[in-house]
Amino acid sequence: MKNHRLSFSSVASILGMACALGLSGCSANFGDVSNTSAQTAVHIQGVVHGGQQPISGAHVYMYAASTAAYGGNGIAPTSGVTGNASTSLLTAATGNPADTNGNFYVTTDAFGNFSINGAFACSSGQQAYLYSTGGDPQLNGVGVAGTPNPAATLLAVVGDCTGSAFPGVTSVSMNEVTTVAAAYALAGFATDPLHIGAPSAVAGHSLSGIGLANAFGTGLNLVNQTSGVPNATLPLNITAVVPVTTINTLADMLASCINSNGVSSSGCSTLFANTTYATTPTDTATAAINIAQHPGASVSNLLALATNASPFQPFVSAANDLSLAINYTGGGLNQPDAVAIDGAGNAWVANDIQNASVTKISSAGAFLSGANGYTGGGLDAPDGITIDDSGNAWVANFTSGTVTELSNAGAILSGTNGYFGGGLNEPLAIAIDGAGNAWATNLVGSSVTKLSSAGVVLSGPSGYTGGGLSEPFGLAIDGAGNAWAANFDGSSVTKLSNTGAALSGANGYTGGGLNGPFGIAIDGVGNVWTANGFGNSMTKLSNAGVALSGPGGYTGGGMAEPLAVAIDGAGDIWVTNFEANSVAELSNTGAILSGANGYTSGGLNEPNAIAIDGSGNAWVSNINNSSVTETIGIGTPVITPIAAGLPAIPTTDGSSNLGTRP
Repeated sequence: MKNHRLSFSSVASILGMACALGLSGCSANFGDVSNTSAQTAVHIQGVVHGGQQPISGAHVYMYAASTAAYGGNGIAPTSGVTGNASTSLLTAATGNPADTNGNFYVTTDAFGNFSINGAFACSSGQQAYLYSTGGDPQLNGVGVAGTPNPAATLLAVVGDCTGSAFPGVTSVSMNEVTTVAAAYALAGFATDPLHIGAPSAVAGHSLSGIGLANAFGTGLNLVNQTSGVPNATLPLNITAVVPVTTINTLADMLASCINSNGVSSSGCSTLFANTTYATTPTDTATAAINIAQHPGASVSNLLALATNASPFQPFVSAANDLSLAINYTGGGLNQPDAVAIDGAGNAWVANDIQNASVTKISSAGAFLSGANGYTGGGLDAPDGITIDDSGNAWVANFTSGTVTELSNAGAILSGTNGYFGGGLNEPLAIAIDGAGNAWATNLVGSSVTKLSSAGVVLSGPSGYTGGGLSEPFGLAIDGAGNAWAANFDGSSVTKLSNTGAALSGANGYTGGGLNGPFGIAIDGVGNVWTANGFGNSMTKLSNAGVALSGPGGYTGGGMAEPLAVAIDGAGDIWVTNFEANSVAELSNTGAILSGANGYTSGGLNEPNAIAIDGSGNAWVSNINNSSVTETIGIGTPVITPIAAGLPAIPTTDGSSNLGTRP
């Protein structure tokens, strides 16, 4: 059995309908009704509640996310056919009034009820949602006239307009819970509640559209759309636990403002003052999105808004951060050691030691690989996993010294015993280059093996050696086709050309805080990032090997035995802290973005691998409790699989589309 603790000798291995968003005000141009949309025969009805009290006179709109441009944290709102403004779906045919921007709406009655007839326009592939604004929260009772609250905004995800199955549920309960779920699920695509989007196709592929659709699906799965109550588990997986108490707490924060007279109330002023980033929000849905995008900020001040008198119970009174995470068990998960994401947004997990299997989890949280995961094909203590451009999974088997290739459906493509030879000996990490070749690091022999896409050895009988290779662990490929290996024993990084020539000198690159480097990743500029297990730090090297992170590397953020590294679509760096049971986020300049202790939600327990998907969710494998944590919408959507970010024609400086949005 391998020892998952770091040591100074060799270390073997760590590696529907419904949610809601709202609006940010009605002063902007929110987009035009699509000229190609077709009217539907669907009748949608529902109720708008604030703190479980019906809101009277609220305006309920129906929008579709932009298919032209990205929204998201730090992205400015833009309008027009090329902008990220959401598109109004209701038309004059609904028989309802329009606001001053020409967007049509329906109005809730004294019981919060609303009804949208089937005369709205909706095109296949559009991701639709509802939002409500304003209205009287009826603080003195239903039917008793009170003061309208313009700060009260809510929203509910409806889903993809494709086909007769739209929408899956025609009765919607919009409240603070649905707003929280939608804010987190769509955080990677939302500038504000009325600027949500992703281009439907970029550079000939549809990865961005897939990520947006998956995010809407996540929003639908977090909450029972008819009741407006959080689901205890995901609809497709009863072992996937939804953080109900955290959702309730966040909903209570919004309720403190919605159940008030408006912006000047203490609930609203506290909420908005503690969710201010680029601008101060003036409505609850924008505040919810801001919390989702900055879950480590102003935590104690926001938690004070949830009390025993709040409408959603139970709630939490203390937390390290406000991230929203789902924990998965079962499905063959057994000391999971590596995670990779494919182009459809599925997570592939290599289960080390006892189970010798690979678990595949859909973006909706379903186990696609059965109760025990995919087995056979030489899988034996699988330690590393990666996905090629065809959607096939490549797995490094530590004990047998082989590589197994699985089809996207889990069929064995590499024979009964997997690919072998070429110096494969206790392989740890594996990566795919722009030509589809597979590269693996070998703990024994201190070498790197290169296989063709057909599994043919390209690196000679002993693999590539020299260049400072010494117990190499992590492995990554840059845009020039060079392979970079993190040498745990040598506290160095080796750079190999596409033909295996050492480009980093006899001893590899050193400095910059390199100290027991474990995981490694490369950003879009070609810079190299390593997690230093002994140094409790991150090192950044230029593509030429120059240390950019100072003599001690980047520290702080709760880093303790950092192991794995991932880069999201904004170029931010994500690292698992094995000893601290946390995940840290750094900017590309090394600034800590995740607070003093990192993010700790979702059952993190000796986390050792991490991957970001095309919806901005972070997937983390936990060794100690044999689980996987999915943190919803915490990062920026990124191109998946990693190999899809590499150019077909190598660049000279190592630059690529790694660490960029799809």
